[in-house]
Formats: sequence, structure tokens, C-alpha cells
Amino acid sequence: MTNPDPLVPALTGLLVDIVRWLESAGDEEVDPDSAVKMMESVGWTLLQLPSEQRERLLQGLASLAGAEQDPARRQFLESFPVAIGMVEDGES
Repeated sequence: MTNPDPLVPALTGLLVDIVRWLESAGDEEVDPDSAVKMMESVGWTLLQLPSEQRERLLQGLASLAGAEQDPARRQFLESFPVAIGMVEDGES
């Protein structure tokens, strides 16, 4: 069995942090319409992943959430799959 690629959790965490920043950024930091378009683009792209890759991403999010010390970031990681449209509420 091969070791998991350490790049995947790093990129997953980075993706979540970018979406979290876009969601919380004030109007003076980023145009609200641009932020919404970017978050919709992220959601659409993630939904286009093959099911095996989506499952890997969901597992990575769960692992990151389980290890997260910051309660606000942990909650965001846990809610991310539903918020981005990858799973239905109660499915994750």
C-alpha cells in the first residue's frame, strides 16, 4: 500500500480556506458578485469530479475537521460539503 499524497490534504485545506475567506470578506475586500461567482464555480467544479475523487475529497475534509483545533474552522470544514452542494444535508 502506498503512502497517501500529502499534497491532497494541503490543497483541500487551502481550497476550504479560500472559500471561507470569500464567504466572510467584506464588500471593501472583494466584490460580492465576484465572490459568489467564484464560490459557484468551485461548487460546480467539485461536482464534476468523478465519484471516487469526490469521495476522497469528502474523506479528506472529514480528516481535516477531525484534527482541527479551531472550532470555527472545524465547523466550516464539517459544513463545507453541504454548503458547496456535494452532499445533501444529513448525508455527510
